[in-house]
Amino acid sequence: MHDMSAQRSPPLIPASPVLRVLPPAARHVLRGGEAVRTRVQNALGIGVPTQPCRSARIGERAVLWLGPDEWLLLAPEREAASHAAALAEALASLPCSLVDVSHRQVALSVAGPQAETLLAAGCPLDLEAAAFPVGMCTRTMLAKAEIVLWRTEAQTFRLEVWRSFAPYVAAFLDEAGRGII
Repeated sequence: MHDMSAQRSPPLIPASPVLRVLPPAARHVLRGGEAVRTRVQNALGIGVPTQPCRSARIGERAVLWLGPDEWLLLAPEREAASHAAALAEALASLPCSLVDVSHRQVALSVAGPQAETLLAAGCPLDLEAAAFPVGMCTRTMLAKAEIVLWRTEAQTFRLEVWRSFAPYVAAFLDEAGRGII
């Protein structure tokens, strides 16, 4: 049997006062209509946002709005099997798309008083709290890498990055942080 743990090991990213690799997670991209949203909400016990660019969170589980009929579902890696089973059961009779992207992505945390400034070096969005409040999330670019950016706390952002781009994103942020941090 193929060893999946090697695929989930975090990329080698140097330690930084503002950047860290977050623990592996179960990730699913869900697409579907209102019935799909309602069933997933009931199965997981967490709201599925209908408001653009917003998230819902209970503990370590979260649902991020990515489009009118698309969400990123996050759960701790230890819950991956039960999370997938609950989703499969809830969606069995509905037309939808559910794709496990757990191995494709890695999560990075950018935190601290200079987090907005650091991310602004490569992100075209207005990241001030008034424009991008806690709970807001969106797909965007950071330098030349596509990311999902989510403000989880006043001075903390979570970046969902394709695993192959994580070292590039970390190097970019390290370079951008020189003189700022």
